[in-house]
Amino acid sequence: MSSDAPQLIQQAVRGVVEEVPALKPLKLVVGIDLHGRGDVQQFRLQMPEIEVTKDIGADAKVRIEMRRDFFNLMVEHGAKVADWEQAFVEGRAKATGVTQYLQLISRVVEKHQERARLKRAHH
Repeated sequence: MSSDAPQLIQQAVRGVVEEVPALKPLKLVVGIDLHGRGDVQQFRLQMPEIEVTKDIGADAKVRIEMRRDFFNLMVEHGAKVADWEQAFVEGRAKATGVTQYLQLISRVVEKHQERARLKRAHH
């Protein structure tokens, strides 16, 4: 089960970056903790390369935590940015770390969603 996690993480990140291209150049190391039954799998995501390794990610500026089964479901169902955002709001996923990075990502995503809403309103 754990061997597919890096590919799933890459798939999830690529989906988000495709949807919000402004995040693509972001230089950031993210620690990802996936909680399973009685254990925690830890991964290190290096951006902008979207390189995922099984590592504690001690140099991570942002850390994301969520249940492994929930993460798998989100990726399998092709979760969009709005789905991930809802997961954070509901507490199913948690992001901690350097406040400036968290705020920057949040602002970039909000601006993208505003532009998407405006485009839909004009049509």
